[in-house]
Amino acid sequence: MRRKDREVSDINEIENIIEKCKVCHLAMVDKGLPYVVPLNFGYDIEGNTLTLYFHSAKAGRKIDILRENNSVCFEICREDVLGYVEVPCNSGFSFESVMGFGNVEFVEDVNEKCKSLTLLMQHQSNQDFVFEEKHANAVCVFKVVTTDFVGKRKTNTNGHS
Repeated sequence: MRRKDREVSDINEIENIIEKCKVCHLAMVDKGLPYVVPLNFGYDIEGNTLTLYFHSAKAGRKIDILRENNSVCFEICREDVLGYVEVPCNSGFSFESVMGFGNVEFVEDVNEKCKSLTLLMQHQSNQDFVFEEKHANAVCVFKVVTTDFVGKRKTNTNGHS
């Protein structure tokens, strides 16, 4: 990271950033070309390992790409307010983000699928849901388990982060 003054490496601060965000941009490679999709997600952190959970239809371009090449990059971001200064080129948004790399693993076990969907809905709605086998079997669930991630934060001089 070029701007070490903006790096967030403390896992508790990274989790705080993730908790505020509802969309993860998942980048993959489709026959040599970049392809990115915004996805709702759930997550779990154990030690320094981050697991992101996603769900989707069982078929489609994203699934085809991931079955051929499961390497991904992800970005989770929360933008705040524009910090305007007299020189417009020096203006900028305050933000918090988490970026990382990993490999997609498709979740086939029905109990793990139900747990994944529960974590996703808890994160998205702050409510507890119970998923049954029929719900889990109706969708594709996949995850990215990684230790290769870092947070970044820019705070404007007006105090916003």
